[in-house]
Amino acid sequence: MKLTELFLSELERVADATRRTLERVPEGKDDWKPHEKSMPLGYLATLVATMPGWITMMVNQEGLDLRPPGGAPYKQPELRTRREWLEGLETGVARAREALEGTTDEHLMTTWKFMVAGKVVSEAPRHVMIRDAVFSHLAHHRGQLTVYLRLNDAKVPALYGPSADEGQF
Repeated sequence: MKLTELFLSELERVADATRRTLERVPEGKDDWKPHEKSMPLGYLATLVATMPGWITMMVNQEGLDLRPPGGAPYKQPELRTRREWLEGLETGVARAREALEGTTDEHLMTTWKFMVAGKVVSEAPRHVMIRDAVFSHLAHHRGQLTVYLRLNDAKVPALYGPSADEGQF
C-alpha cells in the first residue's frame, strides 16, 4: 500500500471520530478550563477541528515557523460555535485529502521543518510529521477534549470502544 493511500484512509477514520467529538462540544463555554494550566475549551475545540488541515501545509510547504523573524506569528483561526468547528474540520479534511491525492510517496519522504523564531524545533520526513504531528497529536487532543466533555456533562462518543454514554457503536 502506498503512503498516500494509507494516509487518506487514516484521514477519513480520524475525521469521523473528530466530527463525533466536536458535535458534543457545549457552546458558550469557550473560556472554561478544568485547571488554571489547562487550555480553554474553545481553544481546544478549535485546535482539534483544525489539526487535519495541517496535512496540507506539510505536503505543500517546506516548513512552518510559528514566529518567523520579522514576520507575523502564526495565528490559530477563531472558531466559536459547533457549526464553525465542524465547518473548520470539513474544510481542513477536504484540503488535506486534495493535498494527499496530489502528492507522491517520494515527496512524503522529503524533509519538513517545524520552527519557532527561525530555530528548528523538529525536522523529519513529511510522512513522519504527518503521522506524529497530526494523527497522533490529534488523538491526544481529541482524548483531552472528551475529558472536557465529561466534566461539562456532555455525552462522550464511543471512539475506540464503548463509552459510558454509548455502549454500542
